[in-house]
Amino acid sequence: MKFITAATLAMVGSTAAFAPAQNKAASATALKASALDTLVGAIEPLGFWDPLGFAEKADDNTLRRYREAELTHGRVAMLASIGFLAGEAVEGKSFLWDASVTGPAITHLSQVPVPFWMLLVITIGAAEQKRATVGWVEPENVPIDQPGLLREGYLPGDIGFDPLNLKPEDPAEFETMQLKELQNGRLAMIAAAGFIAQELADGKGVIEHFSA
Repeated sequence: MKFITAATLAMVGSTAAFAPAQNKAASATALKASALDTLVGAIEPLGFWDPLGFAEKADDNTLRRYREAELTHGRVAMLASIGFLAGEAVEGKSFLWDASVTGPAITHLSQVPVPFWMLLVITIGAAEQKRATVGWVEPENVPIDQPGLLREGYLPGDIGFDPLNLKPEDPAEFETMQLKELQNGRLAMIAAAGFIAQELADGKGVIEHFSA
């Protein structure tokens, strides 16, 4: 548990580091300030927390790429956290893989059959290709000194995937939903890292720890 506590404290900064500021530093350029004005995520008690000065060194496009990366990692971590708990809860009694996958969740991927890996690679590749098409300027149209240029007007993380039509029409409600997703994603990154660290430390599953 000490390991998880240390990992949690270490990651709090990294997950909140790219939150925009309410009170921007005097050295921020007008270009940088425009990105900070349009991104949500700085909340009390941390507010704008950037101890390594990433925002100060970044331009408008880089700040937006930071937010894109934070959202993407947060979404993956939310799925991972659920996967840890669900996978270990049904191990040995699921209809999947003839219930042959057992043990801590960190060992599950090494036990699944090859077709699963093929499906996983295809799915991830298709999702990433879609994200790149929606959010990024085509490489041949990008200046050599601006690699990874995001499209003008593209809101980081908004790739148009909303099958349940949950995106609010009201701008204020949409900003609140963005903040909730960011905070849940940040918490999930800490949780997933804690799950992995704990299972690597003693070889026991998360569910096993909860029920001990």
